[in-house]
Amino acid sequence: MNLDQQIERIARFEHLELLANQIVEGFISGMHKSPFHGFSAEFAEHKTYNPGESTKHLDWKLFAKTDRLYTKRYEEETNLRCHLILDNSSSMHYPKLSNQQLFFENKIGFSVLASAVLMNLLKKQRDAVGLSIYSNHYEYYAPEKGSDRHHRMILHQLEAIISSNNATKTTDTVTYLHQIAENLHRRSMVILFTDMFQNEDNDKIFKALQHLKHNKHKVVVFHVYDPKTELDFDFDTAPRKFIDIETGETVQIFAENSQDAYQKFMSTYFKTIEATCFQYQIKYIPVAIGETFEKIMTTYLVEKQKFA
Repeated sequence: MNLDQQIERIARFEHLELLANQIVEGFISGMHKSPFHGFSAEFAEHKTYNPGESTKHLDWKLFAKTDRLYTKRYEEETNLRCHLILDNSSSMHYPKLSNQQLFFENKIGFSVLASAVLMNLLKKQRDAVGLSIYSNHYEYYAPEKGSDRHHRMILHQLEAIISSNNATKTTDTVTYLHQIAENLHRRSMVILFTDMFQNEDNDKIFKALQHLKHNKHKVVVFHVYDPKTELDFDFDTAPRKFIDIETGETVQIFAENSQDAYQKFMSTYFKTIEATCFQYQIKYIPVAIGETFEKIMTTYLVEKQKFA
């Protein structure tokens, strides 16, 4: 088997764990100058030293490199509970992939791989992970645990998502975010992957997100989108029929004639989501499919430091 064949094989969803591990290892290898570089068996990571704290665990070697004071944070101090939530509605399965494309080139595949990447980071630091999946029903729930068996079970569920056909499956975000919030009994970091395409009142959605913050949970929303078509509305000049893949409704337009108005609307929509999340103290990160996973991993590490 040549190198190209090996890469193609690894990139298929049945090798999700291996691909996630390679992404994380590549990320960690480039972090030697970062305060997050401590992925060793000895300690879990670093945190910024605050005046008045004990100097017992100051990392003087890192101080010599960075001229900043960091404290080693040991495994028993950093056990975290993290609950991943995936929006599995039909709109998340856009764009439709050809046989030549890889599974992570649409929104749900990108979100699945990002979740596996975060699971890999959590596993390295012996933290507990749980998973919820919803669309027009609550499809799956697993509580936060840290065992190898539990990780394999969740990875199997993630693989099942990208091998399934979610045709005309709507989203009931409000109902199921409230249900998920009720399932989280201990303080956790809650990470949601969604495209924010809901046929629901935005105020109700943000109230549901606020419910997730109950019991002092940390909430991070990764807003997943396709930059070319969903943000830039970049189509050719031919007339096109656009189909709502959740409701089946159609509209026929010349995309070129609507592009400016569409771009202004989406720009305002993204800014509104960001401002509302800021108001509710929810971390909001827009991520385009096709980006690297560095933004997602860095966000997780930064928010984990704030959360501890």
